[in-house]
This record gives sequence, structure tokens and C-alpha cells, in this order.
Amino acid sequence: MATEIIENLKRAVIEYDGQSAASWAQKAVEEKVEPLKMLEALTGAIRQVGDRFGKGELWLPDLVGAADAMQAAMPIVEAELGRIGAKRESLGVVVVGTVFGDIHDIGKSMVCTLLTAGGFEVHDLGVNVRAEEFLAGIDKFKADVIAMSALLTMTAPEQRKVIDSLKERGIREKVKVMVGGGAITADFARSIGADGYDPTAPGAVNLARKLLGK
Repeated sequence: MATEIIENLKRAVIEYDGQSAASWAQKAVEEKVEPLKMLEALTGAIRQVGDRFGKGELWLPDLVGAADAMQAAMPIVEAELGRIGAKRESLGVVVVGTVFGDIHDIGKSMVCTLLTAGGFEVHDLGVNVRAEEFLAGIDKFKADVIAMSALLTMTAPEQRKVIDSLKERGIREKVKVMVGGGAITADFARSIGADGYDPTAPGAVNLARKLLGK
């Protein structure tokens, strides 16, 4: 029964079916399936979709649909993890947000989902995030990496502002900085002193691993 539940949980993500994902996650809890196995099923499925997206076999709506399905099940899985006190090993802590003045969410949400699937502990600060909020997130969550998104050209300079704030606080060398979004290029990332840039959500996972030597 447990094997069947796990396979159906995977299938729900791959088929972008959030309702089924949540239903099978709840069924897994009722049947006392180990929550770490549930999490492994979800993350494995989203990685599969992410890999196919990276190869050009799937499109952004596919990735969004799979991520939404995974997110539908995650609260159930996380609640069960908390109930039994289980915790999976983390590759590092990443604080993510869309910079101040920008309310675009899709790309940032994709990065959060795929980083979680990739083994990172992720804290999403949301959109329209000010520099001081990024700094507060670093302090609160003991972040190893911050990942900033900017879709609009007019908000891209906010990424530099955050990096400058890290320098002013004297913690620039303690945290890696990843940047991305439609307004960002590799040249711009270098010019503001970011540690890395990738134009895609799947690429952000590999970048985070590289920056932390994982």
C-alpha cells in the first residue's frame, strides 16, 4: 500500500494535479507512510520535471503546474514532519525574494520549489522585499545564500543596494549572493558584485550547489 501511495504522489506532481497530490499526501499520513519518503517522492518528481524543462522537453507552464502540485501537498508533509520531529539533511539555507518595487512572483516561486527539491532549506521572503528585510532574513534564518529576483529593469538596481547593505553590515563575506530575473544579465551580475547568476530556475539549483561547494 505504501509503495502505491508514493507512486501516486509522484504521478500527481508529474501530471500537475494539485488536488490529487494533496489527497495522496493525506492518505500517506493516514497509512503512516514515513514523511521523509513522502518528501522524497515529491522532490524527486519535481526534479524530473525540472530536468526535462532544462532540456527543452517541457515548457514554463509545465514547471509551474508541477510546482503548484508539489506545493499543494507540502503543508501536509511538513506538518507530519513536525509532528514526529523528523528533519531531512540540508545542503544549506537560502533566503529568497523579489526585490523592492517588483511584485513578480512566478520565477522566484520556481526557484524556491526547485531549491527545496534540490535539498536546500528555503525561506521565501515574498515580493517587494526591501534591503533591510533581506538582511533581517539572513540574521533570522542563518542564511548561507540569498537569492534575489528582479524582472523589471527599473528594479534591478535594488540588487546592488542589497549587496551594498551587506558590505555596510560587514557580512558580505559570510553569505553568497545569487541574482536572476528577466532584467538581469551575467554582465550586470558581475558589475554589482554578485557571486553568481543563472537565467533559469533549474540552473539556480546547480548554482547554489556550486557556490556552497556541494
